Amino acid sequence: MSTLSLHDDLSLPFQIEQCDTRGRLVRLGPALDRMLARHAYPEPVAHLLAEATALVATMASALKFDGIFSVQAKGDGPVSTLVVDYRTPGHLRGYASFDAGRLDGLELGPGSDRALVPLLLGKGYLAFTIDPQGPDMERYQGIVDLSGATLAEAAHAYFAQSEQLNARVVLGAAHRKGADGRKHWRAGGILLQQLPQQPGGLSAEDRTFAWEKVTALLGTAKADELTDPGLTQNELLFRLFHEDGVRVFETAALQDRCTCSQEKVRGILATFSPDEITDMTTPDGLITVTCQFCSDSYSFPAEAISAEARN
Repeated sequence: MSTLSLHDDLSLPFQIEQCDTRGRLVRLGPALDRMLARHAYPEPVAHLLAEATALVATMASALKFDGIFSVQAKGDGPVSTLVVDYRTPGHLRGYASFDAGRLDGLELGPGSDRALVPLLLGKGYLAFTIDPQGPDMERYQGIVDLSGATLAEAAHAYFAQSEQLNARVVLGAAHRKGADGRKHWRAGGILLQQLPQQPGGLSAEDRTFAWEKVTALLGTAKADELTDPGLTQNELLFRLFHEDGVRVFETAALQDRCTCSQEKVRGILATFSPDEITDMTTPDGLITVTCQFCSDSYSFPAEAISAEARN
């Protein structure tokens, strides 16, 4: 493992002491690259999915829960579906469905990555779902219209609708050439959240000023900085917020990991009707299922699945 890789695939919690603000900084490297490489997505689709993965990792790692946090986008554009989910303690997976013909017809020139939502997703919605584990835990879902030019701007619409406290996020993704001479996907994100007002703390006026200041500084973060393997998380935070005192906490690992398995797929197939099983069976008597998240394939004798379905 190289020295630089020690700063990848991590979520770093931090606090800006003098501004009543906490945050999360996420850097994704090899885990994201493996996730995208399995599908050979066209570059714009991979870029959008990379930013969505950074968004999910940044938001989910700021939540205190055990379970699943997911973001799903549905639109009428060339990318019809985009899904990323995070499972505690830090497992990520995602996929995108797209129309190659419509994608080829797009003019995606320099700077098009700054308008990927209208270009690729078009009109539709963005759903944020929290599915906590444990008894008496309720599933929560917030849905907003796809708006703005970027996923960060779409997320701000969700924050405005569902958050009691101010929140802001920046995202970046890049297909960078590595030390091996090949290009690899990287992504990063920073989420800021204003802390609840405390007795004896900043006045309402000072809190407003402090929030405006830190969000203005956050807005100066560039995609090149968020994805630069030579710039550590601590260096980036110091560059942005050093005037107000940044305190960092223990990092948490992020991994590319799917939840599919031979047993799970077999169990799902056994719930289908005899006609459905027949329709799925190939001439050689097999049923083959490919996971849309990780692209792993599972094959089963159709007779065995039919027998299980009858029992």
